[in-house]
Amino acid sequence: MADEHNFPEMHSPVVAMAITSASGPHVVLTLTGELHTGRLQELEELLADPRLHEAQEWVLEMASVRRLDLACAYALLRAATRRPQLDALTFRGATRPVQRSLRDAGLGAVGTIEP
Repeated sequence: MADEHNFPEMHSPVVAMAITSASGPHVVLTLTGELHTGRLQELEELLADPRLHEAQEWVLEMASVRRLDLACAYALLRAATRRPQLDALTFRGATRPVQRSLRDAGLGAVGTIEP
């Protein structure tokens, strides 16, 4: 039966979300693939990782993110704004469409979006 709602498939291409470096106050998260509502819980679980709670600087490596829907962008916004000790938030390497999603969610106001 055809999907009447055109929701992304839950078994879309491999998506990796990981904390790739956590040294003291500096944390690097690497995200890849398509980040859509089917991956929202996985993203929220990553963002709840205790290593992020104490970090003062987050860098999100996003060069391999092909798509970022607004639900996931808002999850990033919620996670960042609930951490008063977070001094710097950088989104690095995002494509133009992903940068647009970041900005649409308001992340340009709380962090730096680098090409």
